[in-house]
Order: sequence, then structure tokens, then C-alpha cells
Amino acid sequence: MKKIVSLSLSLLFAGGTHAVFAQTITLDQAISMTLQADPSIKEKQELVESARALLDEVKGHNGIMVDANLFEGVAPAVHGGFYQGGAYTGSVPRTDGPFPGGLSDWTSLEIAVIKPLYSFGKIEAYSEAAEGNIDVKKADVRLRQEEMIKKVKRAWYAYLTARDTDRLLLDVQAHLDSALQSVKSNLNSDNGQSRQSDLYALQTADGMLKKYIAQAQAVEKISMEGLRILTGTGIDGDLDVAEDSLTPVPLPDRTLADYQDRALADRPEMAQVEAGMRARRALVQAHHAELYPNLYAGVIGEANYASNRTMLNNPYVYDPFNNAGLTPVVGLKWDMEPSVLAARQAGQQAELNALTYKAQFAQAGIPFEVAEAWNKMHADYDSQIALAQGAQAGRRWMISELADFSAGLEKADKVADALKSYALIQAEYLQTVNDYNMDVAELAFVTGSSR
Repeated sequence: MKKIVSLSLSLLFAGGTHAVFAQTITLDQAISMTLQADPSIKEKQELVESARALLDEVKGHNGIMVDANLFEGVAPAVHGGFYQGGAYTGSVPRTDGPFPGGLSDWTSLEIAVIKPLYSFGKIEAYSEAAEGNIDVKKADVRLRQEEMIKKVKRAWYAYLTARDTDRLLLDVQAHLDSALQSVKSNLNSDNGQSRQSDLYALQTADGMLKKYIAQAQAVEKISMEGLRILTGTGIDGDLDVAEDSLTPVPLPDRTLADYQDRALADRPEMAQVEAGMRARRALVQAHHAELYPNLYAGVIGEANYASNRTMLNNPYVYDPFNNAGLTPVVGLKWDMEPSVLAARQAGQQAELNALTYKAQFAQAGIPFEVAEAWNKMHADYDSQIALAQGAQAGRRWMISELADFSAGLEKADKVADALKSYALIQAEYLQTVNDYNMDVAELAFVTGSSR
């Protein structure tokens, strides 16, 4: 009974819309609704899309790049040379602009169209790192889904446990009320079949029983509200569960070693570690490749025009304010800071080493988690079988004591003990079934196979 009182639901609720019609759902349907409604799952799915966009950005660096600069300025007056002191002294006449000081408007365009040819492994390494990042984010989605599945199961089984406990206690309450009524009637008639102590004994049991009923009903309401919010139905939604009562789920029949092997292969965390190590190795390679140039081909050009400066058609004289040129190029471009690159490479190597140690820790810790869940599951499985048998005997005891009490053959304190003992062992049975079902859910969670 104390375990029922201490039932706590650590639920991360997800907002959702209110249902228009009442819904009666199964556990599988509740899980599917939650996976569709949970905003934290959607958030992590968007982070996967962001990681994919980063990969596209990396690959985009291998495409055509355009660098263009167009601006408007002013060109200065001409001094000396072919045009000096206002008189023509050269082969081509030139004029100053009408602006003060002989300034002229000046339009300039600089453009470069470049296609990378070879990056010495930079693009490939950064792409591999970006792909590893995508896999890490995908594992985050799956891990969140696994967590939400366990939360739904916790709320589901808690609701069934509280509802069945409420039914049990109300049934015991009905028997207790009948016994109380009989004692009060006997005391009023002064027939000597009941004593005042009988009334006190039953009233004591009645007070405790009503406390447990109130607590069970509170847990029932809380867990149902949790289910409504988790499934996106809304806290005021009309939702019901399809199961009539709490029953033990089938006992998984695979060996502990099988589950440990599955966990090491299927756990999202293991996939994250592997993807993270792949990404870190790629970043180490990429930073090493930054020491090398990029080979490229392209076209670069420049055009300048000053409207009030006459074009100088002389191949030996260059006017930067009136010219045009375009040429294909093949080149090597370095863009590096050796000391910074060395520091970055060392940092990535350290993070790769850290991930290696994390993988070693996971390979040692995960089998222990699986063993812990597996052993607890089997212990609770055996416990609920024993408690079921005890609860049957407890009910027979309660019925026998009530019958003897009605016949005047038994005292009320014996009836109170029987009622209390039956209520406690039946409630303990329901709580143990809840624990066992959650043990199975936990085993599925720690092996990465909740669905």
C-alpha cells in the first residue's frame, strides 16, 4: 500500500490539441499518438534537417563560386602626361569632368568565377564529418522516442494500477460498511453480539481504508491527465484506455547474453558514439588537409568606366579608371594559419580520444544496465505470481471472517485484520504487476528496442 502512495509520475508533458470525440485507445495507439504529438521529438527531427543542410553547405563548396564587386565612385582629374596645363600634348585628347576639381563619376566592376578542381581532401573530410553529425542527430531523435515510449508506458500502467486499486478498495469498503452497519445495529439492539470495541476496530480500519482510496483516486486522475497530454489529446480531452484491468505482460524469453549483445548493437547511444568518432576522425583529417592549397580554375575580369574621362587608346599607358579585361585562370590558393590549424587539430584529436574512452565505458556499462533490468524483471515476475496466490488466499480469509462474523462466531477485530490484510496484499500484487510491466519496458529501453 505504501508503494501505491509513493507512486510518482516523472512525465515530460507534450502540448497538443483537444480531442473532439471520446477516444478509447490501446497502449500501441497511445505510443503512436505520443510519437506524433511530442514537440521535443519534432525539435530533434528539425535538428536532423539542420545537419543535412550543413552537409549540403559543405558539398556546395565544391561548386562554382562567384565573387563580384560593383561600386560607384569618383575619378580624379588628369595631371601631366599627354594632357598638361589645359593644352593637348599627346596622341589622344582627354577631358576633365565638369565636377569641381576636375572629378568624374567612376563605375567599377570586379568579378571572379571560380570552380574548385581539387582540395587535397578537405571537401571529402568535411562531408564525412557532416554525415557523422547527421547520424548523431538521428540517434538523438530515436533516443527521445525511446524515452517517450517509456513515459507513456509508465503513465499507462500507473493508471491501470490506480484504477484497479481503487476498485479493490471500494470492494473492501463495501464489505467493511456492511460489517459496520451490523455492529451498529447489534449495539443499538443490545443483543450482546457486538461490543463497543468491535465498532472502534472497524472504524479504525475504515479511516485507513478511506485514506488509501483517496490516494489511489488521485494517482488515477494524475496518470490519466498525463496520458491525455502525452498523446496530444489535451488535459481536458476525453480519453479512455481499452484495457479492462491491469495484467502482467508476457515474460521475454531470450537470455541475458542475447539482450546484452542486442544492446551493444542497437542502443542509440552506441550509434551516436560510432557516428561521433567517425565525424571526429574526419575533422582531424580535414584540419590536416587545411595545410594544403586548393586547386581551381575560373575566369576573372575587371571593368572601369569614368564617363567624363576620354578613353586612352594606348597599349603602353594604363588608366585604372577606364579599362576592361577578362582572362581564364588556373591557380593554387592557400588560406591557412599554421599555428591555429595545429591547435584545432590537437583539439579534435583530444575530442576523438575522449569519444574512444566514452565508447569503452559504454561497452562496459551497458551490459550491466541490461543485467540489472533483466534480473529485476525476473524477480518481480516471480513476486507477482506469489502475490497473486496470496491475494486469492487473502480474499478467502476475508470472506470467511465476514461469514463467521455475520453468524456471530467471530469478533470484529479479526474481521478488520482480514479486511486490512486482503487489501494490503491485493494492492501489493497490483503494484508488483505494475513494477514488473515497467521492468519489461525498462529492459526494452536499455536494449534499444522499445518498439
